[in-house]
Amino acid sequence: MLDADLLVLDLEAETSREVIEHLGRLMKEKEYVKDSYVEAVLTRESTLPTGLSIGNFYVAIPHTDSNHVNRSTIGLAALKKPVAFHSMINPEESLAVELVFLLAIKDPGMQVQTLKNLMAVFQNKELLMALKAAKTREQAAELLQSLAV
Repeated sequence: MLDADLLVLDLEAETSREVIEHLGRLMKEKEYVKDSYVEAVLTRESTLPTGLSIGNFYVAIPHTDSNHVNRSTIGLAALKKPVAFHSMINPEESLAVELVFLLAIKDPGMQVQTLKNLMAVFQNKELLMALKAAKTREQAAELLQSLAV
């Protein structure tokens, strides 16, 4: 279920940690995730980075194990200016990420389906650009309706 309160447009952040902490805090306030969630995501991101290159557009999909999640949801941050995330393909490479999809998936079996749905979104460059340009949370939520979790 997509919660419009977890869609943050024009987020100002300097680091990937700040982005994850911001979205994670919103998830925690709404009790989607446990206290351990943000630190678990940060730990996982440090060893298994999630930055992806979509042509010349960069996204990140940080996530962690389901035992840190109470209820499934996805948070989205459209960044005011790009933030460095390490590449999933080449962890030595730093990518200037513009959209961050923070995943909180309760049912481990749903993680694969959610990632497939995200990959379909990522293949649609026009959709990514529309998300980046969205002016309201409602507009962003409408664009992401295919991401049922």
